Amino acid sequence: MTTSTASTAEVYYDPYDLELNKDPYPMFARIREEAPLYYNSTHDFYALSRYDDVNRGLIDWETFSSARGAILEIIKSGMEIPSGTLIFEDPPIHNIHRNLLSRMFTPRKVLALEPQIREFTARCLDPVVGTGKFDFVQDLGEQMPMRVIGMLLGIPEEHQRHITDHGEATLQKEKVDALATGEVFGEFIDYRLKNPSDDIMTELLNAEFEDETGTLRKLGREELLLYLTVIATAGAETTTRLIGWSGKLLGEHPDQRAQLAADPSLIPAAIEEILRMEPPALQVARYVTRDVEYYGQTVPEGNVMMFLLAAANRDHSRWPNGDSFDIHRETKAHITFGAGTHFCMGNALARLEGKIALEEILKRFPEWEVDYAGAKMSPTTAVRGWESMPTRIS
Repeated sequence: MTTSTASTAEVYYDPYDLELNKDPYPMFARIREEAPLYYNSTHDFYALSRYDDVNRGLIDWETFSSARGAILEIIKSGMEIPSGTLIFEDPPIHNIHRNLLSRMFTPRKVLALEPQIREFTARCLDPVVGTGKFDFVQDLGEQMPMRVIGMLLGIPEEHQRHITDHGEATLQKEKVDALATGEVFGEFIDYRLKNPSDDIMTELLNAEFEDETGTLRKLGREELLLYLTVIATAGAETTTRLIGWSGKLLGEHPDQRAQLAADPSLIPAAIEEILRMEPPALQVARYVTRDVEYYGQTVPEGNVMMFLLAAANRDHSRWPNGDSFDIHRETKAHITFGAGTHFCMGNALARLEGKIALEEILKRFPEWEVDYAGAKMSPTTAVRGWESMPTRIS
């Protein structure tokens, strides 16, 4: 079966088709209209694409389970999910593990990082002034988010690049073995055991909690390694992609970019619109635990349901002209950070990082043109974004 976005072609979405994923939105629009419950026989999954369906489905964890994974090939493999893999859990165990982390991402702790984030952003941008070129990803997007996660975790600055590379490699494997052990963090755990500090790693090492058996205990080493992998990879990835898409979208809309440069108070709304238009994850998968009906069709228990986040974010019934970029659009909650029990805990941090990045970029470079010939998309389908987003600056 071949993939085509032509209007006369069949409705067909292949999540592994890198060419289609470069611009999936014409096909997503057709799926929303023509196949609101879509079935892919090649890869054997169902998909929902309308905002209300996706939002309700993500909230309904009892029907759509994360406990077998949230990625199609992991669910299909039937592999055993290691305990502590937060994104691949259901309540009540998910709530126990999530509560351990929630105290790490309080508004106070996130806002307390702002001066350090701004200082590091300036350190990345100042050397670029006067060079005539700036890469949103290579010069800032890949560096700043991991440094921030490093600040939270307590990883020394000189080791943070190594952690970033590990996270990238994990995502680009895209196979069942992509569930990294997290052993890359082992030496830092050992260090913090002997040298406690005011950081997430030290807190997690000492945190006591009541597990699903009612036992009061601390996290085991393997659990902690998995926790840290999830935090580091997920925490850096959203912001890296957000900064890359900011360069492209605002490069294509110079009038709106000029408004942001003139009035930085508009930047938070612009961040929401960028997140809505170009979410890092096009979709997320769930295991169907019981028969469920949509649009007169039954999805039998045991199947995989794919929630097309990027399609839902452009649902015209929720956002008129949903395929257009508008920083003045009426604010409505998008689905980029998920919904329900798996709503992204790091959302406030990602938003803060995006806001600071745009403020500091626009101070220095109020105008730019995207160098499309030099731009390079990430080769992974797990996340969608740019490895390089070079621009010409005056």
